[in-house]
Amino acid sequence: MKKLLSLALALCMLTGVCAAALADENPTFTVAVVRWTEVWGTDFTETAFLKEIGEKTGVNIEWQPYWNGSWGDQKSLMLASGLSALPDAFFGSISLTDADIIPNTEYFVELSELIPQYMPNLTAIFEKDPSMKALCTDAEGHIWSLPKKLPMRPATANEMYINKVWLEELGLPMPTTYTELADTLVAFSQSGEGRYGYIASSSLAFDLNNLLLPFGVQASRAGNFMGINADGQPYFVPMSDNYKEAVKWAHDLYVRGALDPEYFTQTSDMVRAKVQDTTAGPRTGIVFAWTADSELLGNAKDYVVLEAVVGPDGNRYVESDPTFLNYGKNEFVITKNCSDPGKLLAWADQFYTDEASLQTYYGSIDDGKIAKHEDGTYEVLLPAADSGINLDTSCWTFSFRDHGPKYMNKEFESKVILPTTEGDGIKLSDDAVNAAYVRPTFPVVSYTAEELDEMAFLSPDIISYCTQQYAHWVTEGGIDEEWDAYIARLNQMGVADLVQIHLNAYARYMGE
Repeated sequence: MKKLLSLALALCMLTGVCAAALADENPTFTVAVVRWTEVWGTDFTETAFLKEIGEKTGVNIEWQPYWNGSWGDQKSLMLASGLSALPDAFFGSISLTDADIIPNTEYFVELSELIPQYMPNLTAIFEKDPSMKALCTDAEGHIWSLPKKLPMRPATANEMYINKVWLEELGLPMPTTYTELADTLVAFSQSGEGRYGYIASSSLAFDLNNLLLPFGVQASRAGNFMGINADGQPYFVPMSDNYKEAVKWAHDLYVRGALDPEYFTQTSDMVRAKVQDTTAGPRTGIVFAWTADSELLGNAKDYVVLEAVVGPDGNRYVESDPTFLNYGKNEFVITKNCSDPGKLLAWADQFYTDEASLQTYYGSIDDGKIAKHEDGTYEVLLPAADSGINLDTSCWTFSFRDHGPKYMNKEFESKVILPTTEGDGIKLSDDAVNAAYVRPTFPVVSYTAEELDEMAFLSPDIISYCTQQYAHWVTEGGIDEEWDAYIARLNQMGVADLVQIHLNAYARYMGE
């Protein structure tokens, strides 16, 4: 009996040791991920691709989804509460920014020595494409996050789509200049009840890259209002002469009724309800969008991409911001709560293959979102006709889409077959219309902790003031009379110091 009891005790102890070892080999990590809207749900956390790499690496992920609309306050509270309030990692570039990471580096794991040990896929990418490593290396030479390069990308960003049915109905030609565009938008607004030349939930940051573009005022999508002028030099756009003329043009559009009266007061959800209403039919003459169907859904059939109109200087301009839209950093950040950063990095490294990047962008092969053919090609499939969603919505619902680590080699992109009637297939086709007009933009740059601190003090009030004045001048006019006071006010607010910070970061980026 004593021998049997001893054997049973030994077996129990052995079982406990084995269970503990197994638990260590298959750890569970908490990962926060931020999504643009809760409408897309959380199906993206249950994809076949994620299950596959979880089994391959022995890693379990407990996803903690947040929604972008409320994330700002939640994030501030989380960071203010200290390390104990943080998950093991943050996923996706809209989760944390440099301004969150650099001043709080005591919370995060520095990755420069861990990447070569645990991430062979990313290490090979760094060797092949040094820009990827430079992208995620801060001003002090540290790496706090993992980077991305999005696949199947066009040269242009948002393009202007115009209602071809209204043009035909009114007997109007395609506008080719900014003055012709203005007259066309006015005609659209006068053509029927509830119709407007342009319906949007607008702001200065948005309009610089869309409505005002004929004046050459494109600014970085990072929201800092920095652009590259005709001489190739960085400048603060809302203090320039071409910006002043662009605002006067927009005010003329507003006064003539070309713009929706709720242009500055409505939400993006209100705009979508207007422009996507198939019962009443299209209500806007133009939209600025990645593709017409992504913005207009069932009304997209009435719209075609418009060649960029000629501006006052005789040039055509189209939005393009490759370092912001195609590349990214802060896609995966590990906190010091993580018990095994190497294990978690080995899991993240599985995202850095061609096939993985395809699946985290369009959906998993084994979930029926992509067909893998015997000839080595991959076909992105349209959602079922009765699904009620288009391809763009499907991608955001069943994959990480723009967010998270990824990198697809150019030679692999030629193996991907896209639908020609929706999503990226349309975008790449439409891209050819305006790709020749792409111009340099202010890139995504890195800032020191001191610069970020000073920016946090200066930037909010300056950006807010410029934005408020823009709405005031478009709706009420008066920019000529108030311009000098506006410039003086910006100088009093420290705009020269803010711009110098951006110039210093740009010089570092250029290796100067």
